[in-house]
Amino acid sequence: MEIKKVGVVGCGLMGSGIVETCARAGYAVVVREVNDDLLQKGLGRLKGSLAKGVERGKLAPADMDAALARITGTTSLDDFRGCDIVIEAVLENMAEKKSVFAALDAILAPHAIIASNTSSLCITEMASVTRRGDRVLGLHFFNPVPVMPLLEIVRTILTSEETLAIAKQFGASLGKTMVVAKDAPGFIVNLLLIPYALDAVRALENGVASKEDMDTAIKLGLNHPMGPFTLLDFVGLDTTLFIADAMYQEFKDPRYAAPPLLRRMVLAGHLGRKSGKGFYDYSK
Repeated sequence: MEIKKVGVVGCGLMGSGIVETCARAGYAVVVREVNDDLLQKGLGRLKGSLAKGVERGKLAPADMDAALARITGTTSLDDFRGCDIVIEAVLENMAEKKSVFAALDAILAPHAIIASNTSSLCITEMASVTRRGDRVLGLHFFNPVPVMPLLEIVRTILTSEETLAIAKQFGASLGKTMVVAKDAPGFIVNLLLIPYALDAVRALENGVASKEDMDTAIKLGLNHPMGPFTLLDFVGLDTTLFIADAMYQEFKDPRYAAPPLLRRMVLAGHLGRKSGKGFYDYSK
């Protein structure tokens, strides 16, 4: 099967990035939001991202115009009829995702693939509300989607070889480097990242060193592009907490138990860069 038309459910930070990446790769893309205000906000973010690409000389103005012409915004799931693959990028809430999957299953043609961009939730559970478990998988993009080269393809015990092969061809057409993981909490990246990040917060709680010195130690000692606290602020402390809680719920392993400091920072609204303050202050 050749993918010609792509659907994306959700035009938030991740969804708009997925839409942009697919449109720039030549695909016709339909993107849906729950209301017009959120849709216009997401499309505005997307247009701003493309404009930055032009400003930096990474994208020709004509290519930007062509990409925008391939994108159709909607507030109706019915407009996904005719899509060959639909990527769900809604809130990290299983009930919401299952509702979307069930609705898509009733709308899409039998050949169409349904994928989730979830970073930690069970793909098999999403597939359970459909009649096409063999055509469901995870496509976990990384933020910012147009820039980050990695795509985690998550295969469930139901996903067919054909679906996996189509997903690999699709990822390659987007210019992504792909890794394949089984449907286990955290997949590859978060399975390894979350314990590392939580250990850093515990070390800070225990007074091992300052956050600045720990960030410097990891950058210069391990040659990482950023230290754990800068990374936590970039990813979002609320996102990290959500993934940690989901993984702890699955494994009951203390490595995934969120430290009290992380939970209290989230409760205080100190979420990282997106809120203006996390472990570091970005308000200026």
